[in-house]
Amino acid sequence: MTSTAPHRHRETPGTGPHRVGLVAATAAGRRHARTLAAAWPHARLVEADGVADALRTAWTTCDAVVAFLATGAVVRVLAPLLGDKRTDPAVVVVDEAARHAVALLGGHAGGANPLAAEVAALLDARPVVTTATDAVDLPGLDTLGWPVEGAVAAVSRAILDGEPVRLVADAVWPLPALPSNVHREPPAAGPAAGYRVLVTDRVVPVDDRTVVLRPPSLVAGVGSSRGVAAAEVDALLRRALADAGLSPASLRCLASVDVKADEEGIRATADALGVPLRTWPAAELAAVDVPHPSEVVRAAVGTPSVAEAAALRDGGTLLVPKTASAMATVAVARHAPRGRLAIVGLGPGAADLRTPRAVTELRRAAVVVGLDQYVDQVRDLLRPGTRVLASGLGAEEERARSAVAEATAGHAVALVGSGDAGVYAMASPALEYADERIDVVGVPGVTAALAAAALLGAPIGHDHVYLSLSDLHTPWAVIERRVAAAAEADLVALLYNPRSRARDWQLGAVLATFAAHRPPQTPVGVVRNASRPDEQVHLATLATFDPTVVDMYGLVVVGSSQTRLVGGRMVTPRGYRWRG
Repeated sequence: MTSTAPHRHRETPGTGPHRVGLVAATAAGRRHARTLAAAWPHARLVEADGVADALRTAWTTCDAVVAFLATGAVVRVLAPLLGDKRTDPAVVVVDEAARHAVALLGGHAGGANPLAAEVAALLDARPVVTTATDAVDLPGLDTLGWPVEGAVAAVSRAILDGEPVRLVADAVWPLPALPSNVHREPPAAGPAAGYRVLVTDRVVPVDDRTVVLRPPSLVAGVGSSRGVAAAEVDALLRRALADAGLSPASLRCLASVDVKADEEGIRATADALGVPLRTWPAAELAAVDVPHPSEVVRAAVGTPSVAEAAALRDGGTLLVPKTASAMATVAVARHAPRGRLAIVGLGPGAADLRTPRAVTELRRAAVVVGLDQYVDQVRDLLRPGTRVLASGLGAEEERARSAVAEATAGHAVALVGSGDAGVYAMASPALEYADERIDVVGVPGVTAALAAAALLGAPIGHDHVYLSLSDLHTPWAVIERRVAAAAEADLVALLYNPRSRARDWQLGAVLATFAAHRPPQTPVGVVRNASRPDEQVHLATLATFDPTVVDMYGLVVVGSSQTRLVGGRMVTPRGYRWRG
């Protein structure tokens, strides 16, 4: 399968491939602008005969503008140029002292809110965001990544004011958490009074109290003769959707046979719709059961169906059987929602070692599952209305099953763990239960081993191995063999779960195994609660190390024969020749 995927919405201007215009009138402003330009390859200082002309030039030529000017001056210059918030550039204003970065225009649609946060981070300023939903930590209806229609402002205000709002969806979609005054209801026989958020791919009447979110539920299969015009493909597709009462805004992708991957008319239609074009080998499409196969089509491209088979390649229900024009054929299938499971590593404990991506996933989740003490670390990050499923030690299987079950039901789920979720944590048990019905996103975290190594010096500058000494899931005889192999291979060893009240002798035995293969002066370090308030670091050698200083909150690092103490820090040389 191949895919070409145009962007459906803007990325954050500072990090995406967009042009950021910087406008400044003073030496201080230009100095701040240079700081941003040095950090962002796509940012440039816009200069003209005067600052007003520079601002107008940035507005017309850039995707975002950062102005080091007074807010009033920016408003007076740009007010006559305002058009549509969905296409106007984002504008952030920074004061002369770089104390505040104000998201002035395009907070949601243009990306000014996250841009203000990026500007503030680079200039050590404070981001100022006045968008109501952001201010009270609610997801904006126009920030969910789906097309939105209708009375966005009125329904958003109702949500903010705590008025009852009905969420009516044809299926469960992985939406972020919504506040308690938004009540999920099944589709009703007819419209009812009050504010509504409809989640549907159907064309429906919209009043001044209704918002329609368009989920990506439709796949349009497209076949054509060589050289078909984009206008013909587009007209046929739109007519087929309209006849079926379906919205083009809910198209997930166009799909076809792989020999059409370079068909300009199909590609241009996908680009115009803002959706990817996915193509499949003819042999795969030939295996799809369709209602209207054609031997003529088989003879031409190797499959008895292109449009219907491509629409149904990943399952779904055929809503529009193949319909044709002079040179094109289309068919449309509806696909069920796919739940989303984000497996999130929270890092070793300190908030500043938690990755931005982890924070993003926590804030987009409707359900958060995790060990109670880990969930407590991030409760302040969760949006109002987030459902939390926390449990204690020993309930790992229950957490894994619960997270997968919630995602399979269509929800947006974050399963959290400390360090990296894939290292002696929840990723493995969860993925044993997950299947192809859900989307899985792995969010790497700073591991306990990395945090400990940074505190000890540079002990893992060369080859190393992670070993868990817990025999809860692995027989001790197996652990012993692995320890012996690591010792003989002269690898630096990072020992997880090194010692507990019930396992008080194994660490000593493991250190004895390493001592049989390494000099007695080999450094050994232990870090307890790395990056947390009660963090402790202890250095010794194989000859002097006391295992009783270790408990389950520690991580032990055993150096190789080459590891040494330099300035009170463990260092395992990489062997760079320039040292000589």
